Amino acid sequence: MARLNLLEETRYEKLLVNVYPGQKEASLYVAQKIATLIKAKQQASEKAVLGLATGATPVGVYRELVRMHREEGLSFYNVVTFNLDEYYPMQPHAEQSYVTFMYENLFSHIDIDKANIHIPDGTLAVEEVAAFCLNYEKKIEEFGGLDLQVLGIGRTGHIGFNEPGSAPNSGTRLVTLDNLTRSDASRDFGGKENVPTKAITMGIGTIFKAREIILMAWSRKKAPIIKKAVEGEISGEVPATYLQLSDHVEFVLDEDAASELTRFDTPWLVKDCVWSEQLKKKAVIWLANELNKPVLKLTEEDYNNHGMAQLAVEQGPVYNINIDIFNKIQHTITGWPGGKPNADDSQRPERAEPARKRSIVFSPHPDDDVISMGGTFIRLVDQGHEVHVAYQTSGNTAVWDDDVLRYMEFAIDFNKSIGDDAAHLTGIYEQMRSFLEQKQPNQVDTREIRDVKGFIRKTEAISGARYAGLPDNQIHFMALPFYETGKTQKNAVTDKDVELTMELLQQVKPHQVFAAGDFADPHGTHIVCFNIILQALQRLKQTEDWVKDCWLWLYRGAWHEFETHEIEMAVPLSPQEVSRKRNAIFKHQSQKDRPVFPGDDAREFWVRAEDRNRDTADKYNKLGLAEYEAMEAFVRYHF
Repeated sequence: MARLNLLEETRYEKLLVNVYPGQKEASLYVAQKIATLIKAKQQASEKAVLGLATGATPVGVYRELVRMHREEGLSFYNVVTFNLDEYYPMQPHAEQSYVTFMYENLFSHIDIDKANIHIPDGTLAVEEVAAFCLNYEKKIEEFGGLDLQVLGIGRTGHIGFNEPGSAPNSGTRLVTLDNLTRSDASRDFGGKENVPTKAITMGIGTIFKAREIILMAWSRKKAPIIKKAVEGEISGEVPATYLQLSDHVEFVLDEDAASELTRFDTPWLVKDCVWSEQLKKKAVIWLANELNKPVLKLTEEDYNNHGMAQLAVEQGPVYNINIDIFNKIQHTITGWPGGKPNADDSQRPERAEPARKRSIVFSPHPDDDVISMGGTFIRLVDQGHEVHVAYQTSGNTAVWDDDVLRYMEFAIDFNKSIGDDAAHLTGIYEQMRSFLEQKQPNQVDTREIRDVKGFIRKTEAISGARYAGLPDNQIHFMALPFYETGKTQKNAVTDKDVELTMELLQQVKPHQVFAAGDFADPHGTHIVCFNIILQALQRLKQTEDWVKDCWLWLYRGAWHEFETHEIEMAVPLSPQEVSRKRNAIFKHQSQKDRPVFPGDDAREFWVRAEDRNRDTADKYNKLGLAEYEAMEAFVRYHF
């Protein structure tokens, strides 16, 4: 979607923002701008001086530039590049180095003169850094300054590695990385403890001198910081807000990254709206939360004073609107997630028939099922439905190395206890121990170590599913091939992943499919696994009649929940059911206390899940609905 140049819609925005449907379209736009600049400079016999960024955000741009070079003859012979930053210390050939990143994603695939490539040097002695930084600035000036600077944005609001507290006139320098920045980089380094604490970065002042600046951001994960950067007050606490001072800045976003901007999140504050049922529900819930009032107590004055006069006039009186929305929220609540037999289902989220459904819960990792929907999982079993669980990946990258040795020691002792020869096992154990003692951060484990880690996750998943009441023949381990790299960076999805999923679906022929719907991270396992399920269902729909009667429900992970206005099925949990869900989560012992990849939430998974479920119930209660101990939430996906 191209930018809407309506002053009223964008009056909250303090700089130019272009929004596209997805990151692919946005990346093509940025790549085309870069290509146009390069060609114009070539025609003028001048150098095109580019400031380049690293990380996941610009990968699509670089991919398109490489394609244009190979297929359209775009040449980079006149291009000079200066990269924003580099970790310090960092060897240039390390997997996490930005030198490695740039060559893998761009430089090795184009005809750029390697002498024209400039990247901060992470191998310098500390006493050499200051002089290097001054020389870096001098080189940029010698080439006439940056024609175009490409930026991403970190969740702290950093541009480059200019963390909160950076001065607007800062130059290239050595900086200390923010704790959240290091947490976000932890997967690349095999743990936060391995992430460097410092980096060399261009300064905000250096970036500002560029004749054109493009900041790109994709995914809902970036939406909160984008709102601050675009609509917030200028502050050193959010360095990206300094870009509001430039007349040469453009933010290029996908719809998810732009989703919290006022014109998309609460459009009634800036324009007249076409009041769909979903938008009306969102607006009324928003108003109730703004005023801390139950829905049925909202007044015409409340509507008029908060940008919703148009809704009141067009569809009022407001009490009728309140009743309508209250009933819609009420009808999402059900204690029968598989449908209530022999009941009127016209106002229920699930069908009454068939009374006994076949349900399959897809779990991207071996614990997402019980963490995210453990209460609903158990209730479906208790209510007599034929429930299957499918663990899509082994989860073998998320087990501590010392757990491998502990399990191997157990296996050796058990073999000895029953009189079997443990010599072979002992030999493998010694090889594992030797490897782990010398293992480098993010180094791929040996096949034997990966297998043991996978077995640990598998036995925990079996224990959790059995606790939920499943027989063994309804517990499925898919080990989808895309995941089995031994690294956090996974392979591309292939037909084999989809075909394995189709085979299982065809075997079960479910009436209900539950899948993880947490898409905040566009490169995360959840969205990859969901897309595989979606492809499988869409292919089967072409030939299989049962798919037409199959409903796809999305659940969320341990970190985020659906917004209240999005929820289409809310399953209340009693205190006893919360306790049973907790016990199912406890079966995943390798993920308890301190998981390998905890994210930026220090709470244990069971605490996160319970807090999230109680928060959902509390939100319903504050809107005037019944008070429950906890709730699990779902959204239906129409495919």
